[in-house]
Amino acid sequence: MLDRKQPSSRRGFTLVELLVVIAIIGVLVGLLLPAVQAAREAARRASCMSNQRQIGLALMNYESANRRLPSGWVDFRQTKLPGWSWAHAILPFMESNAIYSAIDLRSPIDAPINQAALIQVVPTFICPSDIGGNTFEIGMESEEEEEEEHEGHNVDEGTKLFRIAKFNYPGVFGTQEIEEVPYSSNGTFFGNSPIRFKDIIDGLSNTMIVAERSSRLGGSVWHGWISEAAEPGARFLGVADHTPNSKIGHFEDFSSQHGPGIHIVFADGSTRLISDAIDLGIYQAITTRAGSEIVSGLE
Repeated sequence: MLDRKQPSSRRGFTLVELLVVIAIIGVLVGLLLPAVQAAREAARRASCMSNQRQIGLALMNYESANRRLPSGWVDFRQTKLPGWSWAHAILPFMESNAIYSAIDLRSPIDAPINQAALIQVVPTFICPSDIGGNTFEIGMESEEEEEEEHEGHNVDEGTKLFRIAKFNYPGVFGTQEIEEVPYSSNGTFFGNSPIRFKDIIDGLSNTMIVAERSSRLGGSVWHGWISEAAEPGARFLGVADHTPNSKIGHFEDFSSQHGPGIHIVFADGSTRLISDAIDLGIYQAITTRAGSEIVSGLE
């Protein structure tokens, strides 16, 4: 009797079936990718807000230890020098005492003795959603008319000065232009500012003292006033001239890469996300420390 093998009932995929499976996988990946990206951005936003909580806590501890908040920048002869900022002053309260101790506070920021400090990255000072690296080439002051440089212009597009560490959380100068009232703004931080918590009569929970800024129109720095740099005061201070992420695009405005809104820090240390759609009057009211405004409808 002949031994005949039964034909196998197994068969492989046809080309059409394979293409269908690949197409289905592609659709599923396409549906999954936005969810993954949204989850990653949610994690970055949480990290950004955590950074701001630490900054708020450091400012509260500084005020408790010194009975006043740090000055917007240190400049006792009103020459803009040495120019070290409020952000530099809170380094010892953020477990960054080594960076603080290595700085010669009597010398300008860009003095040879302080060269090592220029590129010292403080992770808590950087928003994880921001564009670019953790250092950048800071641009020199342009010879263009101020208004031309100001609107929608990247302040670092010109001649470069040197590489410096990035910063995404400027202090609140107020609603006025920095170059017009550098030593007497209506916000919390300005040149040689001596503000105490009790001077914030609008209420600590109603007064914004720090907010975030993206690097879309140029880089901000934690160090302070660098005289030869473009927009030297706005590098570490922000102005509420326009609502967050304004399409007008002024460098000193507050902005973010998080989408429709920015994270802010109130004087009581609390943080929150406010919408780009916030009313300009309400937004400006929370950036002043003693305007006696009644703030309602904050969102």
